[in-house]
Amino acid sequence: MTEYREILRLHSQGISQRSIAESLSCSRNTVAKVLSRAKEINISWPLKPETTDASLDKIFYPATETVNQRRLPDCDYIHSELSKSGVTLKLLWNEYCEDCIASRELPLMYSQYCYYYQQYSLKTKATMHIPRYPGEQIEVDWAGQTTPIVDNITGEMTETYVFVGVLPYSQYAYVEAFLSRSLENWITAHVNMFQFFGGSTKMLIPDNLKTGVTSVSWYSTEINKAYHEMSVHYDTAVVPARVRKPKDKPSAEGSVRVVSTWILAAIRRQKFFSLHELNIAIREKLSVMNSTPFQKKEGCRLSVFLAEEKPMLLPLPSTPYELATWKIATVQLNYHISLDKMHYSVPYEYIRQKVDVRITGNVIEVFYNNHRIASHRRLYGHPGQYSTVVEHMPENHQNYLQWDGKRFISWAQTVGPNTAAAVRAILASHKVEQQGYKSCLALLKLADKYSVDRLEAACIRALTYTPNPSFKSIKTILTTGQDKISAEKPIQPTESSSQYAFTRGAQYYGRKSHDE
Repeated sequence: MTEYREILRLHSQGISQRSIAESLSCSRNTVAKVLSRAKEINISWPLKPETTDASLDKIFYPATETVNQRRLPDCDYIHSELSKSGVTLKLLWNEYCEDCIASRELPLMYSQYCYYYQQYSLKTKATMHIPRYPGEQIEVDWAGQTTPIVDNITGEMTETYVFVGVLPYSQYAYVEAFLSRSLENWITAHVNMFQFFGGSTKMLIPDNLKTGVTSVSWYSTEINKAYHEMSVHYDTAVVPARVRKPKDKPSAEGSVRVVSTWILAAIRRQKFFSLHELNIAIREKLSVMNSTPFQKKEGCRLSVFLAEEKPMLLPLPSTPYELATWKIATVQLNYHISLDKMHYSVPYEYIRQKVDVRITGNVIEVFYNNHRIASHRRLYGHPGQYSTVVEHMPENHQNYLQWDGKRFISWAQTVGPNTAAAVRAILASHKVEQQGYKSCLALLKLADKYSVDRLEAACIRALTYTPNPSFKSIKTILTTGQDKISAEKPIQPTESSSQYAFTRGAQYYGRKSHDE
């Protein structure tokens, strides 16, 4: 803008127009026009203190105000419309002109229209320097560029994905390649990164990728369970960047570009036949990148990290995080859940409930409403195996499991030795011991109805008949009262009777002897 005040001030001191022009770096014609115009409207030095060059411009050349009387564009509307597909400034200017003509207003020229929006857009693109503090956060992301590895037999190429983690304060970076962007590799990359840095930070700033973030909304963000568990293990908090807001993690975005140049582009002509070879080459280039001096400040990434940031990192836990995956399972009617064709028990009260299952290489943990209800050692081998905790079973099922041959024999010995012998005989008469459990239980229950003494006497009589008595034969003896019959010579089981069947004589069948 023309310096009207200075021209009038210098002229009042008797300085020539040529000298004024040279002093203010303007043309002599400008000085002459200002002095001529001031004389016409009778303005001279001194001026009021509140009088500015802008106000003098309106007084000297009121005709320029006609531009301000024109209809100015709505820059907010222009900015929102330009975000839509196919909309251009030229299209919006044409619509603006039509509106002005319809309302009998004077539109701006296209160049002026663009100038107003340009000034507006400069304000919306204002940037802010965000101070970073040592040991405060780590920004992580997958690099967009991939690097291939070659199968040395078939020649087939497989793309690998590059993980990048960076400490914003020192710009110290960690880079590693993986075969996929799976959750397992995402967690492994973080574990290796923490080991590389020698500590963790208060915050982790990832992108909103599905391996790290389950769901995103304006109000809240749901972090993947395994990712959250890993962050708790390292005493850090996951704070995802906003959707489509890369400036929320500028260090990671910038490091991705640097990595693409310093590492990926540098090894683009090399052939790697395994992921291990590729990561060795990446680690070598990473060391060079972290040791390269900064261009606009002293030191390098490594020196700033060692001197200022590493002492501020949180200490690592005693053991690295063991990757765990989470699944949802339904408790079946047999109070077991099925995982990878193996079966694990949970308390029977949770039948038909959906539970969260945490799976590691060695342990299976079951949670209901974030409360652990069961834990098992993970099963391997042939499918269909069961891991059952007795306390998870209903009481009647527990009682069934507690019955075995030893318990039946022990119970029978409390009745008498012959009852115990009968129980052993019943168990031995079956191919599978469990097939005789019901008969033994029924036999011992006869003591409740007929008394312990009668049961023992019935077993004595049964053993005189056969070394392998059955439940039915002993029950028949009790039912018919044969255990109460007293003989002149009481029959006692002998060693011979335990080996050979007893032969009944003619008297037993009611036939008369020859002496009669």
